[in-house]
Amino acid sequence: MEGDCLSCMKYLMFLFNFFIFLGGACLLGVGIWVIVDPTGFREIVAANPLLFTGAYIMLAMGAMLFLLGFLGCCGAIRENKCLLLFFFMFILLIFLAELSAAILAFIFRENLTREFFTKELKKHYLRNNDTDVFSSTWNSVMITFACCGVNGPEDFEAVPHLPYSSLESVTPEACCQRELQSREGMFVNKEGCLTGIERFQNRQGCYTVILNSFETYVYLAGALAIGVLAIELFAMIFAMCLFRGIQ
Repeated sequence: MEGDCLSCMKYLMFLFNFFIFLGGACLLGVGIWVIVDPTGFREIVAANPLLFTGAYIMLAMGAMLFLLGFLGCCGAIRENKCLLLFFFMFILLIFLAELSAAILAFIFRENLTREFFTKELKKHYLRNNDTDVFSSTWNSVMITFACCGVNGPEDFEAVPHLPYSSLESVTPEACCQRELQSREGMFVNKEGCLTGIERFQNRQGCYTVILNSFETYVYLAGALAIGVLAIELFAMIFAMCLFRGIQ
């Protein structure tokens, strides 16, 4: 009976580690996609130190989980006590790091409010000045998502005009409609947009557009994170039980 329990524990641990292996591969893939994505996220990540750090942390965590899942599978199948102990200590550190990151994300969630982004936009945005990282990033976001400001074009009423602007317009060029939503896309009617003709402008705020675009993915990421934590917890329990059962 004891041998049967040990064998069952071994294969259950192998199964959990296989899921950790797959989770690590997913995190690794998402991290690489965020960093190399050509549709504007690369600039957003590069402009925000927190996102920049987070993307590389995601890459590192994905690589560690990928390796850890592989080692855990080997330790379970071979019944190697050294590998199992190493696996337990390593996954415990990762578990605590992920739990800390989740707590910090919950504490600082107020920095992702509509009011916060509106305040930052009005304070730092320099319209078409692409030498400024903040302005260039916002322009990329507005062009990519066909949106304007945080709430809409009215956000730019408090933003000063450039002294060399040929057209007196509240709305920046990035809010003008394009045939293709990229920096290389041709304007539908640039002059009409900048002179205030609304049908040539993107009128919807970026906060709502991006929130609607990523709402499903946010819940999916949250569910995936909870699932990964649960799998890691069970994997640690099985590792210790298997460690103690090996003669």
